[in-house]
Amino acid sequence: MTDPNTVLVAAVSPWLWLDLALHLMLFLLVSLHCLRTRRESTSALLWIFMAWSFPLIGAGLYFIFGINRMPRKAWRKQRADSEFLAERQAREDEALPMVYWQAVHEALAAEPDDPDAREINGAMDHLLPNHPLLGGNRIRPLVDGDEAYPSMLEAIRRARHHVHLQSFIIRNDAVGREFLDLLAQKARDGITVRVLYDQFGSTGAVISRLFSCYRHVPNLHICGWTQANAFKRQFQINLRNHRKILVVDGQEAFFGGINLHSENVTQPGRPAIRDYHFAVQGPIVQELQYSFLRDWYFMTDEDPEILLQKTHFPHVPAMGSAQARLVNSGPTPDEMENIADVLFECLVSARKQLLVVTPYFVPPQDILHAFRTAASRGVDVRLVVPEDNNHFYAGLAGKALYEEMLAAGIRIFERQPPFMHAKALIMDDKLALVGSANVDVRSLRLNYETNLLVFDTESVNALKRIVLADIAQSREINLPTWQTRPAFHRLLENFCHLLMPVL
Repeated sequence: MTDPNTVLVAAVSPWLWLDLALHLMLFLLVSLHCLRTRRESTSALLWIFMAWSFPLIGAGLYFIFGINRMPRKAWRKQRADSEFLAERQAREDEALPMVYWQAVHEALAAEPDDPDAREINGAMDHLLPNHPLLGGNRIRPLVDGDEAYPSMLEAIRRARHHVHLQSFIIRNDAVGREFLDLLAQKARDGITVRVLYDQFGSTGAVISRLFSCYRHVPNLHICGWTQANAFKRQFQINLRNHRKILVVDGQEAFFGGINLHSENVTQPGRPAIRDYHFAVQGPIVQELQYSFLRDWYFMTDEDPEILLQKTHFPHVPAMGSAQARLVNSGPTPDEMENIADVLFECLVSARKQLLVVTPYFVPPQDILHAFRTAASRGVDVRLVVPEDNNHFYAGLAGKALYEEMLAAGIRIFERQPPFMHAKALIMDDKLALVGSANVDVRSLRLNYETNLLVFDTESVNALKRIVLADIAQSREINLPTWQTRPAFHRLLENFCHLLMPVL
């Protein structure tokens, strides 16, 4: 008589061997890819560990999230950027409309008056050769959606030719619909409107079909940014467009950290998310316009003859005293880690004070080292982060760094609720680095980001007053007290920080 257990084993074994073989094959593929492409050993080891410990699932997660830089995608964006640059340069001729844009650059390119700022700007000439320092700008900080949204909506109402809007998040709520309704109204009035949203950041609006409601409005063109397409065997959702830019008639612009959703405005019983945005006038508007149009061209292939028309780049007179330089960053060969390099340069050049505001503080090791060395040479380094983080694991990962930073002399301030989403760096009261980028690995290495490097006493002091007000609403972390926190907290913080290269 045949043993039933023997029959069962005989029936199951082939599937077990198949699963094991598949697991080993995927593990080896992940390991080989990590060894060939990962630049940080911690990240590589974590992904290899996950691929081994979680059969099929670990490899699947790596396939979707872990391949941070897919060369073909980076080169496609790089190729599109180069094509668009060539089209622009072809129009920078005395007989063609883009002479306006060229003349602005040549006439208003400037050097900072301060020697230290001039030295930093010299380094930027090598890092950012295609984005010169432009003078004659007015840059006005706007705090929260309570200040930013009314100014942005009023600018849209004044539009006479075009409106270009780019946002990481557009939510299907009162704010998102208010903006889209106004843009649709302007489009019906004959104004050309282009809207570029990130499909990952705006997932809720995509699922609820918010944008579909506006697809057939004449003159209103809406496009979702993504570098993932199952039909083209592109599964990378890690490369996100985190920029927030609004350009109206090529004359005025807004940029910074504020997305479009209702949590950014004060409501009964609920304060607005704390965030910084900036209203801009002057020649630097041309750079923000070009940044938007370059991304738009990559996603839509719209004719450069239309995108680079004279009305998109009108002659812009000097509007203020601010000197500003565009700092774009993204996972393309020309712009990879640009913002990280500029941030590093600011940290190592500081002599007196560094004020840094960020919602997520999980920097690469070189940036972290630059923070510590700045404090060790006597710079007053103050870091402002939210007390309550909207991504708990990112908040905990940042806390894992507190002890070594406090020991180095860095002062850490946790801003009391509401959640603080602001991003800014002020160095020695001489310059500010502001925009969409956080001080974390995702912003500095993966996302497409837009910042401005600003040299202007008036603008920097206005921003500093805002940052000092946030510090006044913060709780300073004390090293001896911090060291007494429960051991469980330490374990959880270290675990979340360990996973950040994966996430």
